[in-house]
Amino acid sequence: MSRHGGGRHYKSDSNSSNTVGMGEAWSVIKMIWPYLWEYRRRMAVAFLMLISAKLAVVAMPLALKQIVDGLDASLNPLITVPVAMVVAYGMLRFGSVFFAEARDAVFSRVTERAMRRMVLKVFRHLHSLELDFHLSRQTGGISRDIDRGSNGFSFLMRMMVFNIVPTLIEISLVAAILLFNFSVWYALVVVVCVGIYIYFTILTTEWRNRYVRETNQLDSQANTRAIDSLLNYETVKYFGNEEYEASQYDKNLASWETARLKTRMTLMILNSGQAFIISLGIILMLWLAAEDVASGAMTLGSLVMINAYILQLFMPLNFLGMVYREVRKALTDIENMFGLLKKQPKIVDRPEASDLKAQGGAICFDSVNFAYHPDRQILKGVSFKVEAGKKVAIVGPSGSGKSTLARLLFRFYDVQSGQICIDGQPIDQVTQHSLRQAIGVVPQDTVLFNDTIYNNVAYGRPGSSREEVLKAIELANLNDFIAALPEGVDTLVGERGLKVSGGEKQRIAIARVILKRPPILLFDEATSALDSDNEQAILNAFTSLSKNHTSLVIAHRLSTIIDADNILVMRKGEVVEQGTHTELLAQQGVYAGMWSLQQQ
Repeated sequence: MSRHGGGRHYKSDSNSSNTVGMGEAWSVIKMIWPYLWEYRRRMAVAFLMLISAKLAVVAMPLALKQIVDGLDASLNPLITVPVAMVVAYGMLRFGSVFFAEARDAVFSRVTERAMRRMVLKVFRHLHSLELDFHLSRQTGGISRDIDRGSNGFSFLMRMMVFNIVPTLIEISLVAAILLFNFSVWYALVVVVCVGIYIYFTILTTEWRNRYVRETNQLDSQANTRAIDSLLNYETVKYFGNEEYEASQYDKNLASWETARLKTRMTLMILNSGQAFIISLGIILMLWLAAEDVASGAMTLGSLVMINAYILQLFMPLNFLGMVYREVRKALTDIENMFGLLKKQPKIVDRPEASDLKAQGGAICFDSVNFAYHPDRQILKGVSFKVEAGKKVAIVGPSGSGKSTLARLLFRFYDVQSGQICIDGQPIDQVTQHSLRQAIGVVPQDTVLFNDTIYNNVAYGRPGSSREEVLKAIELANLNDFIAALPEGVDTLVGERGLKVSGGEKQRIAIARVILKRPPILLFDEATSALDSDNEQAILNAFTSLSKNHTSLVIAHRLSTIIDADNILVMRKGEVVEQGTHTELLAQQGVYAGMWSLQQQ
Protein backbone atom coordinates (compact mmCIF):
# COMPACT_ATOMS: atom_id res chain seq x y z
CA MET A 1 0.00 0.00 0.00
CA SER A 2 1.47 3.33 -0.96
CA ARG A 3 1.15 6.10 1.56
CA HIS A 4 1.58 9.77 0.77
CA GLY A 5 1.34 11.45 4.13
CA GLY A 6 -1.45 13.95 4.63
CA GLY A 7 -2.20 14.06 0.92
CA ARG A 8 -3.27 10.45 0.73
CA HIS A 9 -6.28 10.06 -1.55
CA TYR A 10 -8.40 7.07 -2.45
CA LYS A 11 -10.20 6.14 -5.59
CA SER A 12 -11.90 2.80 -5.73
CA ASP A 13 -10.86 0.43 -8.50
CA SER A 14 -14.48 -0.57 -8.82
CA ASN A 15 -17.50 1.18 -10.20
CA SER A 16 -19.54 0.16 -7.23
CA SER A 17 -21.16 3.54 -7.08
CA ASN A 18 -22.69 3.24 -10.54
CA THR A 19 -26.08 1.73 -11.22
CA VAL A 20 -26.57 -0.48 -14.23
CA GLY A 21 -29.00 0.52 -16.95
CA MET A 22 -31.46 -1.87 -18.52
CA GLY A 23 -28.95 -2.89 -21.19
CA GLU A 24 -26.31 -3.67 -18.59
CA ALA A 25 -28.93 -5.47 -16.48
CA TRP A 26 -29.63 -7.87 -19.34
CA SER A 27 -25.88 -8.26 -19.80
CA VAL A 28 -25.52 -9.27 -16.15
CA ILE A 29 -28.38 -11.76 -16.47
CA LYS A 30 -26.68 -13.27 -19.54
CA MET A 31 -23.45 -13.64 -17.56
CA ILE A 32 -25.07 -15.47 -14.65
CA TRP A 33 -27.44 -17.58 -16.77
CA PRO A 34 -24.87 -20.32 -17.67
CA TYR A 35 -24.26 -20.92 -13.96
CA LEU A 36 -27.99 -21.45 -13.42
CA TRP A 37 -28.68 -23.46 -16.58
CA GLU A 38 -26.49 -26.27 -15.29
CA TYR A 39 -29.24 -26.97 -12.75
CA ARG A 40 -32.19 -26.51 -15.11
CA ARG A 41 -33.97 -29.61 -13.80
CA ARG A 42 -33.89 -28.31 -10.27
CA MET A 43 -35.06 -24.94 -11.54
CA ALA A 44 -38.01 -26.61 -13.32
CA VAL A 45 -39.02 -28.48 -10.16
CA ALA A 46 -38.70 -25.28 -8.13
CA PHE A 47 -40.89 -23.46 -10.65
CA LEU A 48 -43.59 -26.16 -10.37
CA MET A 49 -43.47 -25.80 -6.59
CA LEU A 50 -43.78 -22.02 -7.00
CA ILE A 51 -46.87 -22.35 -9.25
CA SER A 52 -48.44 -24.83 -6.83
CA ALA A 53 -47.86 -22.52 -3.87
CA LYS A 54 -49.42 -19.55 -5.68
CA LEU A 55 -52.44 -21.58 -6.83
CA ALA A 56 -53.04 -22.56 -3.22
CA VAL A 57 -52.71 -18.93 -2.09
CA VAL A 58 -55.12 -17.65 -4.75
CA ALA A 59 -57.64 -20.44 -4.00
CA MET A 60 -57.83 -19.57 -0.29
CA PRO A 61 -60.08 -16.47 -0.73
CA LEU A 62 -62.36 -18.53 -2.98
CA ALA A 63 -62.77 -21.11 -0.20
CA LEU A 64 -63.30 -18.30 2.31
CA LYS A 65 -66.08 -16.90 0.10
CA GLN A 66 -67.86 -20.26 0.10
CA ILE A 67 -67.58 -20.48 3.89
CA VAL A 68 -69.05 -16.98 4.41
CA ASP A 69 -71.84 -17.52 1.89
CA GLY A 70 -72.69 -20.81 3.57
CA LEU A 71 -73.16 -18.97 6.84
CA ASP A 72 -75.17 -16.11 5.30
CA ALA A 73 -78.80 -16.43 6.50
CA SER A 74 -80.07 -14.43 3.55
CA LEU A 75 -78.75 -17.06 1.17
CA ASN A 76 -79.24 -20.17 3.32
CA PRO A 77 -82.17 -20.01 5.77
CA LEU A 78 -81.03 -23.35 7.18
CA ILE A 79 -77.48 -22.59 8.25
CA THR A 80 -75.02 -25.47 8.40
CA VAL A 81 -71.30 -25.35 8.90
CA PRO A 82 -69.61 -25.98 5.50
CA VAL A 83 -67.18 -28.52 6.93
CA ALA A 84 -65.73 -29.49 3.54
CA MET A 85 -64.84 -25.88 2.69
CA VAL A 86 -63.38 -25.29 6.14
CA VAL A 87 -61.14 -28.34 5.70
CA ALA A 88 -60.30 -27.26 2.15
CA TYR A 89 -59.37 -23.77 3.37
CA GLY A 90 -57.05 -25.24 6.01
CA MET A 91 -55.43 -27.62 3.52
CA LEU A 92 -54.92 -24.79 1.03
CA ARG A 93 -53.16 -22.74 3.68
CA PHE A 94 -50.97 -25.72 4.56
CA GLY A 95 -50.30 -26.34 0.86
CA SER A 96 -49.20 -22.73 0.28
CA VAL A 97 -46.62 -23.04 3.05
CA PHE A 98 -45.51 -26.57 2.15
CA PHE A 99 -44.98 -25.86 -1.56
CA ALA A 100 -43.13 -22.60 -0.73
CA GLU A 101 -40.77 -24.46 1.62
CA ALA A 102 -40.26 -27.21 -0.95
CA ARG A 103 -39.44 -24.57 -3.57
CA ASP A 104 -36.86 -23.01 -1.22
CA ALA A 105 -35.25 -26.37 -0.47
CA VAL A 106 -35.00 -27.35 -4.15
CA PHE A 107 -33.69 -24.00 -5.38
CA SER A 108 -31.19 -23.29 -2.57
CA ARG A 109 -28.64 -25.71 -4.07
CA VAL A 110 -28.81 -23.86 -7.39
CA THR A 111 -28.10 -20.48 -5.82
CA GLU A 112 -25.32 -21.63 -3.49
CA ARG A 113 -23.46 -23.66 -6.10
CA ALA A 114 -23.71 -20.95 -8.76
CA MET A 115 -22.49 -18.32 -6.28
CA ARG A 116 -19.59 -20.54 -5.26
CA ARG A 117 -18.50 -21.06 -8.88
CA MET A 118 -18.77 -17.37 -9.77
CA VAL A 119 -16.75 -16.18 -6.78
CA LEU A 120 -14.13 -18.88 -7.42
CA LYS A 121 -13.83 -17.76 -11.04
CA VAL A 122 -13.24 -14.15 -9.96
CA PHE A 123 -10.71 -15.31 -7.35
CA ARG A 124 -8.80 -17.35 -9.95
CA HIS A 125 -8.88 -14.42 -12.37
CA LEU A 126 -7.43 -12.03 -9.77
CA HIS A 127 -4.49 -14.41 -9.35
CA SER A 128 -4.02 -14.46 -13.12
CA LEU A 129 -3.57 -10.69 -13.30
CA GLU A 130 -0.08 -9.25 -13.50
CA LEU A 131 1.99 -7.96 -10.58
CA ASP A 132 1.47 -4.35 -11.67
CA PHE A 133 -2.29 -4.68 -11.03
CA HIS A 134 -1.73 -6.01 -7.52
CA LEU A 135 0.85 -3.37 -6.69
CA SER A 136 -1.59 -0.59 -7.57
CA ARG A 137 -4.81 -2.23 -6.37
CA GLN A 138 -6.78 -1.21 -3.31
CA THR A 139 -7.51 -4.38 -1.39
CA GLY A 140 -10.44 -2.92 0.53
CA GLY A 141 -12.29 -1.86 -2.61
CA ILE A 142 -11.72 -5.19 -4.39
CA SER A 143 -12.75 -7.32 -1.41
CA ARG A 144 -15.85 -5.18 -1.00
CA ASP A 145 -16.69 -5.68 -4.70
CA ILE A 146 -16.46 -9.45 -4.32
CA ASP A 147 -18.51 -9.46 -1.11
CA ARG A 148 -21.16 -7.21 -2.59
CA GLY A 149 -21.24 -9.19 -5.82
CA SER A 150 -21.73 -12.57 -4.11
CA ASN A 151 -24.30 -11.16 -1.70
CA GLY A 152 -26.00 -9.37 -4.59
CA PHE A 153 -26.30 -12.60 -6.56
CA SER A 154 -27.75 -14.42 -3.56
CA PHE A 155 -30.25 -11.60 -3.01
CA LEU A 156 -31.18 -11.45 -6.70
CA MET A 157 -31.91 -15.18 -6.86
CA ARG A 158 -33.87 -15.06 -3.62
CA MET A 159 -35.98 -12.13 -4.76
CA MET A 160 -36.59 -13.44 -8.27
CA VAL A 161 -37.68 -16.89 -7.14
CA PHE A 162 -39.28 -16.03 -3.83
CA ASN A 163 -40.81 -12.59 -4.44
CA ILE A 164 -40.82 -11.02 -7.90
CA VAL A 165 -41.96 -13.97 -10.03
CA PRO A 166 -44.48 -15.24 -7.43
CA THR A 167 -45.95 -11.75 -7.05
CA LEU A 168 -46.34 -11.28 -10.80
CA ILE A 169 -48.00 -14.70 -11.10
CA GLU A 170 -50.32 -13.85 -8.23
CA ILE A 171 -51.27 -10.48 -9.75
CA SER A 172 -52.10 -12.20 -13.05
CA LEU A 173 -54.23 -14.89 -11.36
CA VAL A 174 -56.13 -12.41 -9.19
CA ALA A 175 -56.81 -10.09 -12.14
CA ALA A 176 -58.13 -13.06 -14.14
CA ILE A 177 -60.40 -14.22 -11.28
CA LEU A 178 -61.81 -10.72 -10.78
CA LEU A 179 -62.35 -10.30 -14.52
CA PHE A 180 -64.27 -13.55 -15.00
CA ASN A 181 -66.25 -13.50 -11.74
CA PHE A 182 -67.06 -9.83 -11.37
CA SER A 183 -67.06 -6.55 -13.27
CA VAL A 184 -64.22 -5.64 -15.58
CA TRP A 185 -63.66 -2.59 -13.35
CA TYR A 186 -62.15 -4.74 -10.60
CA ALA A 187 -59.52 -6.17 -12.92
CA LEU A 188 -58.97 -2.70 -14.40
CA VAL A 189 -58.34 -1.16 -10.96
CA VAL A 190 -55.80 -3.89 -10.19
CA VAL A 191 -53.94 -3.54 -13.52
CA VAL A 192 -53.94 0.29 -13.49
CA CYS A 193 -52.81 0.55 -9.87
CA VAL A 194 -50.02 -1.96 -10.44
CA GLY A 195 -48.95 -0.11 -13.61
CA ILE A 196 -48.88 3.30 -11.87
CA TYR A 197 -47.07 1.76 -8.91
CA ILE A 198 -44.34 0.24 -11.10
CA TYR A 199 -43.93 3.44 -13.14
CA PHE A 200 -43.67 5.59 -10.00
CA THR A 201 -41.22 3.17 -8.39
CA ILE A 202 -38.91 3.10 -11.44
CA LEU A 203 -39.02 6.87 -11.95
CA THR A 204 -38.36 7.70 -8.29
CA THR A 205 -35.69 5.03 -7.87
CA GLU A 206 -33.76 6.36 -10.86
CA TRP A 207 -33.89 9.83 -9.28
CA ARG A 208 -32.60 8.37 -6.00
CA ASN A 209 -29.68 6.68 -7.72
CA ARG A 210 -27.51 9.81 -7.59
CA TYR A 211 -27.68 9.72 -3.79
CA VAL A 212 -27.22 5.96 -3.64
CA ARG A 213 -24.13 6.26 -5.88
CA GLU A 214 -22.66 8.92 -3.64
CA THR A 215 -23.30 6.82 -0.54
CA ASN A 216 -21.68 3.70 -2.05
CA GLN A 217 -18.65 5.64 -3.21
CA LEU A 218 -18.09 7.20 0.21
CA ASP A 219 -18.66 3.82 1.85
CA SER A 220 -15.92 2.27 -0.29
CA GLN A 221 -13.56 5.17 0.42
CA ALA A 222 -14.10 4.88 4.18
CA ASN A 223 -13.62 1.10 4.05
CA THR A 224 -10.45 1.37 1.98
CA ARG A 225 -9.08 4.03 4.31
CA ALA A 226 -9.70 1.86 7.36
CA ILE A 227 -8.08 -1.25 5.82
CA ASP A 228 -5.06 0.71 4.61
CA SER A 229 -4.53 2.17 8.07
CA LEU A 230 -4.87 -1.20 9.81
CA LEU A 231 -2.53 -2.92 7.34
CA ASN A 232 0.04 -0.24 8.14
CA TYR A 233 -0.45 -0.56 11.90
CA GLU A 234 3.27 -0.51 12.63
CA THR A 235 3.86 2.65 10.59
CA VAL A 236 1.03 4.40 12.41
CA LYS A 237 2.60 3.47 15.75
CA TYR A 238 6.10 4.51 14.66
CA PHE A 239 4.91 8.06 14.07
CA GLY A 240 2.29 8.19 16.83
CA ASN A 241 -0.42 9.07 14.29
CA GLU A 242 -3.35 7.19 15.86
CA GLU A 243 -5.39 10.37 16.32
CA TYR A 244 -4.53 11.58 12.83
CA GLU A 245 -5.72 8.29 11.34
CA ALA A 246 -8.89 8.40 13.44
CA SER A 247 -9.63 11.99 12.40
CA GLN A 248 -9.10 11.19 8.70
CA TYR A 249 -11.33 8.14 9.00
CA ASP A 250 -13.94 10.23 10.82
CA LYS A 251 -13.94 12.77 7.98
CA ASN A 252 -14.77 9.98 5.55
CA LEU A 253 -17.48 8.70 7.89
CA ALA A 254 -18.94 12.21 8.24
CA SER A 255 -19.26 12.53 4.47
CA TRP A 256 -20.84 9.09 4.35
CA GLU A 257 -23.27 10.10 7.13
CA THR A 258 -24.45 13.15 5.17
CA ALA A 259 -24.93 11.14 1.99
CA ARG A 260 -26.72 8.42 3.92
CA LEU A 261 -29.17 10.98 5.31
CA LYS A 262 -30.04 12.07 1.76
CA THR A 263 -30.80 8.49 0.77
CA ARG A 264 -33.07 8.14 3.81
CA MET A 265 -35.02 11.28 2.93
CA THR A 266 -35.50 10.21 -0.69
CA LEU A 267 -36.52 6.76 0.55
CA MET A 268 -39.24 8.40 2.63
CA ILE A 269 -40.60 10.11 -0.50
CA LEU A 270 -40.54 6.84 -2.42
CA ASN A 271 -42.24 4.81 0.29
CA SER A 272 -44.89 7.48 0.91
CA GLY A 273 -45.76 7.66 -2.80
CA GLN A 274 -46.01 3.88 -3.02
CA ALA A 275 -48.25 3.76 0.05
CA PHE A 276 -50.55 6.45 -1.45
CA ILE A 277 -50.98 4.49 -4.70
CA ILE A 278 -51.74 1.29 -2.82
CA SER A 279 -54.21 3.06 -0.52
CA LEU A 280 -55.96 4.58 -3.52
CA GLY A 281 -56.33 1.12 -5.08
CA ILE A 282 -57.72 -0.33 -1.86
CA ILE A 283 -60.28 2.51 -1.59
CA LEU A 284 -61.48 2.02 -5.16
CA MET A 285 -61.75 -1.78 -4.81
CA LEU A 286 -63.68 -1.65 -1.54
CA TRP A 287 -65.94 1.15 -2.84
CA LEU A 288 -66.89 -0.91 -5.91
CA ALA A 289 -67.45 -4.03 -3.78
CA ALA A 290 -69.53 -2.18 -1.19
CA GLU A 291 -71.78 -0.74 -3.89
CA ASP A 292 -72.32 -4.17 -5.45
CA VAL A 293 -73.19 -5.71 -2.07
CA ALA A 294 -75.63 -2.90 -1.34
CA SER A 295 -77.33 -3.38 -4.72
CA GLY A 296 -77.48 -7.15 -4.28
CA ALA A 297 -75.20 -7.82 -7.23
CA MET A 298 -72.59 -9.35 -4.96
CA THR A 299 -72.80 -11.58 -1.89
CA LEU A 300 -71.16 -10.83 1.41
CA GLY A 301 -68.80 -13.73 0.78
CA SER A 302 -67.67 -12.08 -2.45
CA LEU A 303 -66.89 -8.88 -0.53
CA VAL A 304 -64.82 -10.89 1.95
CA MET A 305 -63.06 -12.61 -0.96
CA ILE A 306 -62.20 -9.30 -2.65
CA ASN A 307 -60.96 -7.88 0.64
CA ALA A 308 -58.77 -10.96 1.10
CA TYR A 309 -57.41 -10.53 -2.42
CA ILE A 310 -56.65 -6.88 -1.72
CA LEU A 311 -54.63 -7.79 1.38
CA GLN A 312 -52.97 -10.70 -0.44
CA LEU A 313 -52.14 -8.63 -3.49
CA PHE A 314 -51.04 -5.25 -2.22
CA MET A 315 -48.93 -6.43 0.72
CA PRO A 316 -46.36 -8.17 -1.49
CA LEU A 317 -46.73 -5.36 -4.03
CA ASN A 318 -45.65 -2.89 -1.35
CA PHE A 319 -42.66 -5.12 -0.70
CA LEU A 320 -41.99 -5.24 -4.44
CA GLY A 321 -40.96 -1.57 -4.35
CA MET A 322 -38.11 -2.34 -1.95
CA VAL A 323 -37.27 -5.41 -3.99
CA TYR A 324 -36.91 -3.35 -7.16
CA ARG A 325 -34.49 -0.97 -5.49
CA GLU A 326 -32.45 -3.79 -4.03
CA VAL A 327 -32.50 -5.80 -7.26
CA ARG A 328 -31.07 -2.82 -9.15
CA LYS A 329 -28.38 -2.51 -6.52
CA ALA A 330 -27.73 -6.27 -6.65
CA LEU A 331 -27.37 -6.11 -10.44
CA THR A 332 -24.91 -3.25 -10.00
CA ASP A 333 -22.89 -5.23 -7.45
CA ILE A 334 -22.83 -8.31 -9.68
CA GLU A 335 -21.76 -6.15 -12.62
CA ASN A 336 -18.90 -4.72 -10.55
CA MET A 337 -17.78 -8.20 -9.51
CA PHE A 338 -17.86 -9.42 -13.11
CA GLY A 339 -16.11 -6.17 -14.05
CA LEU A 340 -13.02 -7.61 -12.38
CA LEU A 341 -13.15 -10.40 -14.98
CA LYS A 342 -13.00 -7.76 -17.73
CA LYS A 343 -9.55 -6.68 -16.55
CA GLN A 344 -7.41 -8.61 -18.99
CA PRO A 345 -4.02 -9.80 -17.72
CA LYS A 346 -1.11 -8.20 -19.50
CA ILE A 347 1.08 -11.27 -19.04
CA VAL A 348 -0.53 -14.23 -20.81
CA ASP A 349 0.63 -17.55 -22.19
CA ARG A 350 0.85 -17.82 -25.94
CA PRO A 351 -1.65 -20.24 -27.53
CA GLU A 352 1.22 -22.50 -28.61
CA ALA A 353 3.11 -22.22 -25.29
CA SER A 354 4.60 -25.48 -24.00
CA ASP A 355 5.89 -26.43 -20.57
CA LEU A 356 9.42 -25.39 -19.69
CA LYS A 357 11.81 -28.31 -19.88
CA ALA A 358 14.24 -27.27 -17.17
CA GLN A 359 17.36 -29.39 -17.24
CA GLY A 360 20.37 -27.62 -15.78
CA GLY A 361 18.64 -24.26 -15.31
CA ALA A 362 21.01 -22.14 -17.45
CA ILE A 363 19.84 -18.50 -17.67
CA CYS A 364 20.54 -16.02 -20.47
CA PHE A 365 19.63 -12.33 -20.64
CA ASP A 366 20.18 -11.04 -24.17
CA SER A 367 20.06 -7.25 -24.77
CA VAL A 368 17.13 -6.77 -22.38
CA ASN A 369 15.50 -3.35 -22.27
CA PHE A 370 12.70 -2.61 -19.82
CA ALA A 371 10.80 0.33 -18.33
CA TYR A 372 7.89 0.41 -15.88
CA HIS A 373 6.94 3.77 -17.39
CA PRO A 374 7.88 5.06 -20.84
CA ASP A 375 9.60 8.13 -19.43
CA ARG A 376 11.92 6.18 -17.12
CA GLN A 377 14.11 3.44 -18.54
CA ILE A 378 15.14 0.86 -15.92
CA LEU A 379 17.24 -1.67 -17.87
CA LYS A 380 19.36 -0.68 -20.84
CA GLY A 381 20.58 -3.50 -23.04
CA VAL A 382 21.43 -5.89 -20.19
CA SER A 383 23.17 -9.09 -21.30
CA PHE A 384 24.67 -11.86 -19.20
CA LYS A 385 24.64 -15.65 -18.81
CA VAL A 386 24.33 -17.93 -15.81
CA GLU A 387 25.63 -21.38 -16.60
CA ALA A 388 23.75 -24.40 -15.26
CA GLY A 389 24.67 -25.19 -11.68
CA LYS A 390 26.56 -21.94 -11.18
CA LYS A 391 26.02 -19.17 -8.64
CA VAL A 392 25.80 -15.63 -9.99
CA ALA A 393 25.39 -12.59 -7.78
CA ILE A 394 24.00 -9.17 -8.72
CA VAL A 395 25.10 -6.13 -6.74
CA GLY A 396 24.74 -2.40 -7.13
CA PRO A 397 23.20 0.68 -5.53
CA SER A 398 19.46 1.04 -4.98
CA GLY A 399 17.55 1.76 -8.19
CA SER A 400 20.13 0.15 -10.43
CA GLY A 401 17.66 -2.52 -11.63
CA LYS A 402 18.70 -5.57 -9.58
CA SER A 403 15.22 -6.58 -8.38
CA THR A 404 13.79 -5.79 -11.81
CA LEU A 405 15.97 -8.56 -13.26
CA ALA A 406 14.39 -11.00 -10.79
CA ARG A 407 10.86 -9.86 -11.66
CA LEU A 408 11.53 -10.24 -15.37
CA LEU A 409 13.01 -13.72 -14.88
CA PHE A 410 9.91 -14.75 -12.96
CA ARG A 411 7.88 -13.10 -15.74
CA PHE A 412 5.95 -10.71 -13.58
CA TYR A 413 6.58 -8.35 -16.50
CA ASP A 414 7.50 -8.81 -20.15
CA VAL A 415 10.57 -7.10 -21.60
CA GLN A 416 10.18 -4.28 -24.12
CA SER A 417 12.97 -5.71 -26.25
CA GLY A 418 15.57 -8.40 -25.99
CA GLN A 419 15.05 -11.92 -24.73
CA ILE A 420 15.36 -14.05 -21.57
CA CYS A 421 15.98 -17.78 -21.93
CA ILE A 422 16.18 -20.73 -19.56
CA ASP A 423 18.02 -23.74 -20.98
CA GLY A 424 17.70 -22.14 -24.41
CA GLN A 425 13.92 -21.72 -24.18
CA PRO A 426 12.55 -18.15 -24.33
CA ILE A 427 10.46 -17.68 -21.18
CA ASP A 428 7.70 -15.87 -23.10
CA GLN A 429 7.14 -19.02 -25.16
CA VAL A 430 6.58 -21.39 -22.24
CA THR A 431 3.70 -21.54 -19.76
CA GLN A 432 3.95 -19.26 -16.75
CA HIS A 433 3.09 -22.13 -14.40
CA SER A 434 5.95 -24.34 -15.58
CA LEU A 435 8.34 -21.38 -15.53
CA ARG A 436 7.50 -20.46 -11.95
CA GLN A 437 7.59 -24.07 -10.80
CA ALA A 438 11.22 -24.12 -11.93
CA ILE A 439 12.22 -21.08 -9.85
CA GLY A 440 12.34 -20.81 -6.07
CA VAL A 441 12.25 -17.25 -4.73
CA VAL A 442 13.21 -15.90 -1.33
CA PRO A 443 12.19 -12.22 -1.43
CA GLN A 444 13.61 -9.40 0.64
CA ASP A 445 10.22 -8.56 2.14
CA THR A 446 8.69 -11.86 3.19
CA VAL A 447 4.96 -11.94 3.90
CA LEU A 448 3.56 -15.03 5.61
CA PHE A 449 0.03 -16.39 5.74
CA ASN A 450 -1.89 -16.05 9.00
CA ASP A 451 -1.32 -19.73 9.75
CA THR A 452 1.09 -22.00 11.60
CA ILE A 453 4.81 -22.13 10.98
CA TYR A 454 4.41 -25.70 9.72
CA ASN A 455 1.73 -24.80 7.17
CA ASN A 456 3.70 -21.76 5.97
CA VAL A 457 6.70 -23.99 5.25
CA ALA A 458 4.55 -26.75 3.73
CA TYR A 459 3.16 -24.15 1.31
CA GLY A 460 6.42 -24.52 -0.63
CA ARG A 461 5.23 -27.89 -1.95
CA PRO A 462 1.67 -28.82 -0.96
CA GLY A 463 1.33 -32.53 -0.32
CA SER A 464 4.84 -32.95 1.10
CA SER A 465 5.33 -35.46 3.90
CA ARG A 466 5.83 -34.26 7.46
CA GLU A 467 9.40 -35.57 7.38
CA GLU A 468 10.20 -33.45 4.31
CA VAL A 469 8.72 -30.31 5.90
CA LEU A 470 10.63 -30.84 9.15
CA LYS A 471 13.87 -31.46 7.18
CA ALA A 472 13.40 -28.14 5.35
CA ILE A 473 12.85 -26.42 8.70
CA GLU A 474 16.08 -27.95 9.98
CA LEU A 475 18.09 -26.85 6.94
CA ALA A 476 16.78 -23.28 7.38
CA ASN A 477 18.18 -23.26 10.93
CA LEU A 478 14.72 -22.89 12.50
CA ASN A 479 14.92 -25.75 15.00
CA ASP A 480 16.27 -23.74 17.93
CA PHE A 481 13.71 -20.99 17.42
CA ILE A 482 10.82 -23.48 17.18
CA ALA A 483 12.01 -25.48 20.17
CA ALA A 484 11.64 -22.35 22.32
CA LEU A 485 7.97 -21.95 21.34
CA PRO A 486 5.30 -23.59 23.52
CA GLU A 487 3.34 -24.78 20.49
CA GLY A 488 6.38 -25.56 18.34
CA VAL A 489 5.70 -25.80 14.60
CA ASP A 490 1.98 -25.29 15.27
CA THR A 491 2.59 -21.70 16.43
CA LEU A 492 0.52 -19.12 14.56
CA VAL A 493 2.64 -16.39 12.94
CA GLY A 494 -0.14 -13.76 12.87
CA GLU A 495 -1.44 -11.68 9.99
CA ARG A 496 1.37 -11.05 7.47
CA GLY A 497 3.71 -12.82 9.93
CA LEU A 498 3.73 -9.92 12.40
CA LYS A 499 4.21 -12.22 15.41
CA VAL A 500 7.70 -13.30 14.32
CA SER A 501 10.80 -11.22 13.69
CA GLY A 502 12.11 -10.22 10.28
CA GLY A 503 14.90 -12.79 10.44
CA GLU A 504 12.54 -15.57 11.48
CA LYS A 505 10.17 -14.68 8.64
CA GLN A 506 12.99 -14.94 6.14
CA ARG A 507 14.11 -18.28 7.52
CA ILE A 508 10.55 -19.59 7.14
CA ALA A 509 10.58 -18.32 3.55
CA ILE A 510 13.93 -20.00 2.96
CA ALA A 511 12.54 -23.27 4.36
CA ARG A 512 9.66 -23.02 1.88
CA VAL A 513 12.09 -22.77 -1.05
CA ILE A 514 14.20 -25.62 0.31
CA LEU A 515 11.03 -27.74 0.37
CA LYS A 516 10.10 -26.71 -3.20
CA ARG A 517 13.55 -27.75 -4.50
CA PRO A 518 13.42 -26.05 -7.91
CA PRO A 519 16.34 -26.19 -10.37
CA ILE A 520 16.78 -22.40 -10.17
CA LEU A 521 17.15 -20.52 -6.86
CA LEU A 522 16.58 -16.78 -6.69
CA PHE A 523 17.51 -14.84 -3.56
CA ASP A 524 16.52 -11.18 -3.35
CA GLU A 525 18.42 -9.88 -0.30
CA ALA A 526 17.48 -13.22 1.31
CA THR A 527 19.75 -12.88 4.36
CA SER A 528 19.49 -9.13 4.91
CA ALA A 529 17.53 -9.46 8.18
CA LEU A 530 19.67 -12.20 9.73
CA ASP A 531 22.42 -11.94 12.28
CA SER A 532 25.89 -13.17 11.37
CA ASP A 533 25.57 -16.61 13.01
CA ASN A 534 22.23 -17.45 11.43
CA GLU A 535 23.36 -15.98 8.13
CA GLN A 536 26.42 -18.18 8.04
CA ALA A 537 24.43 -21.27 9.00
CA ILE A 538 21.90 -20.67 6.24
CA LEU A 539 24.61 -19.88 3.69
CA ASN A 540 26.27 -23.19 4.55
CA ALA A 541 22.94 -24.98 4.07
CA PHE A 542 22.45 -23.28 0.73
CA THR A 543 25.95 -24.14 -0.38
CA SER A 544 24.99 -27.79 0.03
CA LEU A 545 21.50 -27.26 -1.42
CA SER A 546 22.76 -25.27 -4.43
CA LYS A 547 24.93 -28.09 -5.76
CA ASN A 548 23.76 -28.87 -9.28
CA HIS A 549 21.30 -25.96 -9.00
CA THR A 550 21.51 -22.57 -10.69
CA SER A 551 21.52 -19.72 -8.18
CA LEU A 552 20.89 -16.04 -8.82
CA VAL A 553 21.61 -13.91 -5.76
CA ILE A 554 20.70 -10.24 -5.41
CA ALA A 555 22.83 -9.07 -2.52
CA HIS A 556 23.51 -6.01 -0.45
CA ARG A 557 26.09 -7.56 1.85
CA LEU A 558 29.04 -8.32 -0.40
CA SER A 559 30.47 -10.72 2.18
CA THR A 560 27.65 -13.18 1.40
CA ILE A 561 28.53 -13.57 -2.29
CA ILE A 562 32.33 -13.72 -2.35
CA ASP A 563 32.08 -17.40 -3.34
CA ALA A 564 29.90 -16.61 -6.40
CA ASP A 565 31.11 -17.95 -9.74
CA ASN A 566 30.36 -14.57 -11.29
CA ILE A 567 29.35 -11.18 -9.88
CA LEU A 568 27.46 -8.61 -11.93
CA VAL A 569 27.81 -5.00 -10.87
CA MET A 570 24.91 -2.83 -11.99
CA ARG A 571 24.56 0.93 -12.14
CA LYS A 572 21.70 2.90 -13.70
CA GLY A 573 20.26 -0.14 -15.45
CA GLU A 574 23.49 -1.37 -17.00
CA VAL A 575 26.06 -4.04 -16.18
CA VAL A 576 29.20 -2.00 -15.65
CA GLU A 577 31.46 -4.75 -14.28
CA GLN A 578 31.46 -8.51 -13.93
CA GLY A 579 33.82 -11.17 -12.70
CA THR A 580 34.72 -13.12 -9.58
CA HIS A 581 35.22 -11.40 -6.24
CA THR A 582 39.00 -11.49 -6.64
CA GLU A 583 38.90 -10.24 -10.23
CA LEU A 584 36.62 -7.32 -9.38
CA LEU A 585 38.78 -6.25 -6.45
CA ALA A 586 41.79 -6.28 -8.74
CA GLN A 587 40.01 -3.95 -11.20
CA GLN A 588 39.78 -1.24 -8.52
CA GLY A 589 36.45 -0.14 -9.97
CA VAL A 590 32.88 0.21 -8.68
CA TYR A 591 32.84 -3.14 -6.89
CA ALA A 592 36.15 -2.48 -5.17
CA GLY A 593 34.79 0.84 -3.95
CA MET A 594 31.63 -0.83 -2.57
CA TRP A 595 33.73 -3.51 -0.86
CA SER A 596 36.00 -0.96 0.73
CA LEU A 597 33.04 1.07 1.99
CA GLN A 598 31.40 -1.99 3.60
CA GLN A 599 34.65 -3.10 5.19
CA GLN A 600 34.96 0.28 6.85
